[in-house]
Amino acid sequence: MKWVLIFWAAPVSFLGAWYYLSYYDMSFGIYMLTRQMHDLVFQIYGNILGIPPESIPPLVARAIAFDTLLVFALLAFRKRAEILAWWKRRQEWRSGKAGLPRAESLSKAP
Repeated sequence: MKWVLIFWAAPVSFLGAWYYLSYYDMSFGIYMLTRQMHDLVFQIYGNILGIPPESIPPLVARAIAFDTLLVFALLAFRKRAEILAWWKRRQEWRSGKAGLPRAESLSKAP
């Protein structure tokens, strides 16, 4: 499961970092990080897909959000026994059945 998270997080982080740096033109001398290249990449994708280039970033963001939901749903499914045990412990603690001292059992000392 660790590798699934790594292979999910690495491309998402790389794409997010590239998008942020190129959108704000923080190139550090690297042409790939310039705003000019940013616009060119989205222009090419827009031409390939036949849609306006400015509509691509929201579509990519929605795809990343959906993929993230799938990855964490898979993780939750794999860890469902641990999550259920945690939830039961939490509910017992909140209801006061976890063996905590009660007011009537406490000392009446001043």
